[in-house]
Amino acid sequence: MQLVVGRIGRPHGVRGEVTVEVRTDAPDQRFAPGTTLTTEPAARGPLVVEGARWHKGILMLSLAGVEGREAAEALRDTLLVIGSADLPPSEDPDEFHDHQLIGLAVQTPDGSPVGEVADVLHHGQDLLVVRRAGRDDAYVPFVKALVPDIDLDRGFLVVAAPPGLFDLDT
Repeated sequence: MQLVVGRIGRPHGVRGEVTVEVRTDAPDQRFAPGTTLTTEPAARGPLVVEGARWHKGILMLSLAGVEGREAAEALRDTLLVIGSADLPPSEDPDEFHDHQLIGLAVQTPDGSPVGEVADVLHHGQDLLVVRRAGRDDAYVPFVKALVPDIDLDRGFLVVAAPPGLFDLDT
């Protein structure tokens, strides 16, 4: 599975430098000089980072072979991706990457099936989007009190839903 770590934005200057919308917690590692970046669409890459710097809170990259503003503009909206296998496991047992949660079966504490995690939204409060067959999706705040058990090996998580969240009776 490919995970997006950045998106190339507009060119910066006339020498081919690009801005990057960072989508990773480790930009200094992911965009270090010498790093090869896989792209989506694949035909635009791979790209090799020659230089990286921060300017007014925005990451600027110089990429091998990208000379001039026009070449940089041609890369606009290119996604920079890594394979999920390239992510180191978290040392925090209560921290999960989105790709680990998406696809997990969702069940109640008594083992009743509810659905499947379809997405993870990050809007101030992290929300699990639970897809339910024949019903609207449910949105569950991703907090320990509501999601007390996550078993990646067995492929499920438990949601201790307050009354009315899933409306299992109807």
